[in-house]
Amino acid sequence: MVKLVFCLRRLPHLSRAEFQRYWRESHAPLVRRHAATLRIRRYVQLHTLEAPVQDALRASRGGPEAYDGVAELWWDDAEDLMGRGNDPAWRAAALELLEDERRFIDLERSPLFVGDEHVVIEDEGTRPEPRPMRRASPTLHGARRRRPSQPSTP
Repeated sequence: MVKLVFCLRRLPHLSRAEFQRYWRESHAPLVRRHAATLRIRRYVQLHTLEAPVQDALRASRGGPEAYDGVAELWWDDAEDLMGRGNDPAWRAAALELLEDERRFIDLERSPLFVGDEHVVIEDEGTRPEPRPMRRASPTLHGARRRRPSQPSTP
């Protein structure tokens, strides 16, 4: 799989809320409509939150202002990403998306790149089920040890 990451900055005349609403409500359906033609396997939008944690994280690292969002798109390979030749339907769909992007994205200030994804930590849903707690074994004197989390029994 090849992944494209598009770090988005909004056009200056848009608020972040306007930018994100247009991206989610207008652009996303357009991408969905052209996904098969463009051979897009997956499309995810990451909308930047307006939260105090943003400034705290940025200040802790001396970083730049946050992007307004990040788009992540996946293809089977680079050939699918680039349209596999001279397909007029692919070119028309790609052009329509680019024209729409110009309505809300500051393209000159929005870097994009492709790469291979290397998963380091997987979703919690893929972790093995926890094993049930074993009962405490009897001590040499025949008494049971009590775990701190277990209530004592009379």
